[in-house]
Amino acid sequence: METALLFCGGVIVLILGAESLVRGASRLALSFGISPLVIGLTVVAFGTSAPEATVSVGAVLSGRTDIAVGNVIGSNILNVLLILGVSAVITPMIVNAQVIRQEVPIMLGATLLLVVFSLDGFVVMHEAALLLILMVAYTIFLIRQSRAQSAATQAEYSAEISPEREGQWDSNWFVQVGLVVVGLALLVLGSDWIVSASVEVARILGVSDVIVGLTIVAAGTSLPEVAASITAALRGERDIAVGNVVGSNVFNIFGCVGLSGVVAAWAPTTEGFLLITPSVLAFDMWVMLATALACLPVFFTGREIARWEGAVFLGYYAAYVAYLILDAAGHDQLDAYSNIMLSFVVPLTIVTLVVTTFGRRHDSSADLDSKG
Repeated sequence: METALLFCGGVIVLILGAESLVRGASRLALSFGISPLVIGLTVVAFGTSAPEATVSVGAVLSGRTDIAVGNVIGSNILNVLLILGVSAVITPMIVNAQVIRQEVPIMLGATLLLVVFSLDGFVVMHEAALLLILMVAYTIFLIRQSRAQSAATQAEYSAEISPEREGQWDSNWFVQVGLVVVGLALLVLGSDWIVSASVEVARILGVSDVIVGLTIVAAGTSLPEVAASITAALRGERDIAVGNVVGSNVFNIFGCVGLSGVVAAWAPTTEGFLLITPSVLAFDMWVMLATALACLPVFFTGREIARWEGAVFLGYYAAYVAYLILDAAGHDQLDAYSNIMLSFVVPLTIVTLVVTTFGRRHDSSADLDSKG
């Protein structure tokens, strides 16, 4: 009974936190002349990544440096496949031109940098410090870029976000900051309650700790991103929904891995570096890179994540989790499952994306000809 109440309470707190965060962030963007996209890439993304940062640094202080990087990799895979998938199924996600031109390449570059740093099986002090420096530089760049466009941003979003805000209870920026802070706190609290309840249920049912760690706990640290992006999609704040995913992935690599690596260099419980386990380096690292690459054809063709593309993302996340469970259990059907995915499902998806890409280009060319 207590576990059920804890789970239900966590869901309610998570929903309230997401609503508070998205409302406060969207109003704050308007008050300061900063686009909702940048708010999604910074305030919302950094805040919803707080559980990943906490888990990663806590793991380092406990001497489990392999968990720090594994947590980030698992969260980044979930962010793209599950969160963008669910958000797009709810409502097709129009992708901002800045995301296509600037943010996705940055996310892909950060992912590639982590892959390169991890090839020797370690992330050492100077590599982690570089990641942190890039995090600071990226944040400053985003804010300066948005402030330089503040007049245009104010005109573009003033009617869309709040036509007439004078006299409304959330028109003061102190209240808006408070909404963001309260929202983030509720998201962290709600996700913690849900994870605790889910782990207890899994243990009652006899599910192994390995599977619990690979699924429930890994997904639990990403619940704030899930709640924030889905709420943003439902409220029509699509820039915040997409920006939260892209920004969270960048922050997870630059911020979480960078901070964890610097802490590992000084913590007495570690050997001075972050360890990349062979299994993560052989499989999960490349899945993370593949999901980042998957954003390119989806984002660049039509500037929209369609519902069917969101469904494909969800299908691949389900397939990834199924692989983890089969692998953890040492199931004798793992090889057959892998062969089916590689020989049938993946090629079918690639063919579908190629056909759709040409179809969208043909439609765009036809539109241009009709206008000409």
